[in-house]
Amino acid sequence: MAEQARDKNDSRLTERGRATRERILRAAADMMYVKGVSSTTLDEVRAASGTSKSQLYRHYPDKDALVRDVVALQAAELLKRQHQLLQRLNSLRGLKRWRDALIEHNALRNGAYGCPLGSLASELADQDEEARKAIARHFDSWERLLEAGLERMKDSGVLRADADAGELATGLMAALQGGYLLAQTAQDVKPMRIALDMAIGHVQAYVELAEDVNPPEGGAGGR
Repeated sequence: MAEQARDKNDSRLTERGRATRERILRAAADMMYVKGVSSTTLDEVRAASGTSKSQLYRHYPDKDALVRDVVALQAAELLKRQHQLLQRLNSLRGLKRWRDALIEHNALRNGAYGCPLGSLASELADQDEEARKAIARHFDSWERLLEAGLERMKDSGVLRADADAGELATGLMAALQGGYLLAQTAQDVKPMRIALDMAIGHVQAYVELAEDVNPPEGGAGGR
């Protein structure tokens, strides 16, 4: 997925040059996720990626350019995972499986570090307008995946016709991001689980018909 974070000049790079760029970008993404953007220096990225100063500055002449690619990389990989989880969402059970997958993944770190995209937003939204706009677009794409699943639930009669899929998707996203933050602070995923359960409970208030007892397995679908 790092390919999606590269600029137009990438096609001019040799295979070795692309590998070097990839190594720099991956090192930066990992460090900025754990330490934060402001606490990560180019010298640290250079050391972690095993590159020289000339190699680093050839690919990334300044930190802003590197941060933009880190945002693109983190968003591309996150959205790929979310697409896999949500592409077949069409049931309340599927929505709960989506919740479980997120909580289980975050529990591997005891809630530490938060959402890869949300952590970047908290640092960059008020400091870098270009980054803010990019992150806003990525969040919108994520929210649209949820909205599309909720629309499928309406179309199939799971949710009432008066359910606003867009608003419900926004509520789920707000609960998720707030849950990430509280879990990060507490070093415990329990607050994240509570927040998502309450948001899903609100969705459940619009359930029209009982769902099948044994839905098909696979993805976040299954009605």
